[in-house]
Amino acid sequence: MTESKITLREKVGYSLGDVAANLVFQMMMIFQLKFYTDIFGLDGAIAGSVLLIARIVDAFVDPTVGIITDRTNTRWGKYRPWVLWTAVPFCVFYVLAFWNPGIEDKGLVAVYATISYVLLMTMYSFNNTPYSSLGGVMTGDIRERTSITSIRFVGSTIAQFVVQGLTLPLVSKFGNGDDRHGWLCTISLFAAVCLVCFIITFLSSRERIAPPPQQKMNVREDLRELLANVPWRAMFVLTLFVFITLAMWGSAMSFYFQSYVDQHALFGFLNDIGLVAEADEATGFGGAILGAFNLIAHSEADAYAIGFSLFNMVGAIVQFIGVITLSNFLANKYGKKQTFIVCLSLTALFTAMFYMPQPDDIRIMFILCILKSLAYAPTVPLLWAMIGDVADHIEYINHRRATGLCFSGVVFALKAGLGLGGAFAGLILSVFGYVSGGGVAVQSESATTGILLASSIVPAVLFAIGVAALFYYPITKQFNENMQAELAARRK
Repeated sequence: MTESKITLREKVGYSLGDVAANLVFQMMMIFQLKFYTDIFGLDGAIAGSVLLIARIVDAFVDPTVGIITDRTNTRWGKYRPWVLWTAVPFCVFYVLAFWNPGIEDKGLVAVYATISYVLLMTMYSFNNTPYSSLGGVMTGDIRERTSITSIRFVGSTIAQFVVQGLTLPLVSKFGNGDDRHGWLCTISLFAAVCLVCFIITFLSSRERIAPPPQQKMNVREDLRELLANVPWRAMFVLTLFVFITLAMWGSAMSFYFQSYVDQHALFGFLNDIGLVAEADEATGFGGAILGAFNLIAHSEADAYAIGFSLFNMVGAIVQFIGVITLSNFLANKYGKKQTFIVCLSLTALFTAMFYMPQPDDIRIMFILCILKSLAYAPTVPLLWAMIGDVADHIEYINHRRATGLCFSGVVFALKAGLGLGGAFAGLILSVFGYVSGGGVAVQSESATTGILLASSIVPAVLFAIGVAALFYYPITKQFNENMQAELAARRK
């Protein structure tokens, strides 16, 4: 095997690390805010504040992780061992963040939610920053790097499908009327899968790119070069606003389907596609599989959980198809930057259009979901491939490499976006009068207006800011090819 050629086995093994990360990340992005409001019973603004506090802590954690991992030296490499070392505590804190221990006092609930979420986010940094950095040092070949990230995000899309599509049905199935128990069982199952995936990633991946041999470690110099790097600053802003938007939209769509969508029309739609049956009705092998995951509606009371799960699964399937068919093709033909600009612009447009459907326009909502997912799909693997290019650019300009620090800054932007997006969604819901607790059958007209804005116009504007940041990203396709050729010559 040549230095640049990576086997499919290693690519798939590496991708399982992102399966694990997304079993956590997708849960936080889609269900964390709703868990805090409807299971913990916190007000939307307080729930959003919990998410925001963790971001303040992360301001110190993420750069520290990058600096530590860049200075780690083991026989397994710099970044790879951290995936193994953090696997167990990461999974434990995942369960704790979605476990309601029975605390009744709302003040104590808020304290518990904050501590458990901060611990989870801290461990996320110590796990995902080195994992992402590992992808940047497996190869310096442009096409191989894009291939690695494409397969990686096939894995993440599978995790997205599982979390967004099966969480609510599994909570209902395991809980059997007790949502607290249902959440604990569901998260424990996902955590066990995470642990296995992290171990496989550690065993199968290899590091091949090392810092220049003459490089001396200097934290101040590394930070100065990182902050002065224009491509890194552009990617930081892009990542921040993309994940603010994803977190806001993901959180808001759960409320959108529960409080804005007409449940009678949604039940009728499920009936039209064969997802409605009597409780004791035989539905064949396919029906048995759907029933095992609680994906068969028996009454209108089931419409929200199954309808929202189906909506998410359709989006995940379309995104999966888009990642495997479009990402490599478009990036190799037009370059990562141009592909990202066009696809993110279309994503913003289709997101804004969610303001248009009436509560009973279920088919239009699903069509918009398909269009938005297809437009966004090519950008999914390109983000991390571009950050790997930024790490190369810093080495190209300064003859110094700090891959962990480079990725840690962007992971901080990702998590800051996750927290800010959830906080903004919670604030909008609170300002517009959303009543938390999960026991309110019908929200006020003002509350549904806030849900509608947080699901369409506001995230579309934030996506547009991400598009604007890309115009300041200078690494074009031709520039990247020339840069990689010179770096390859230096490394030899």
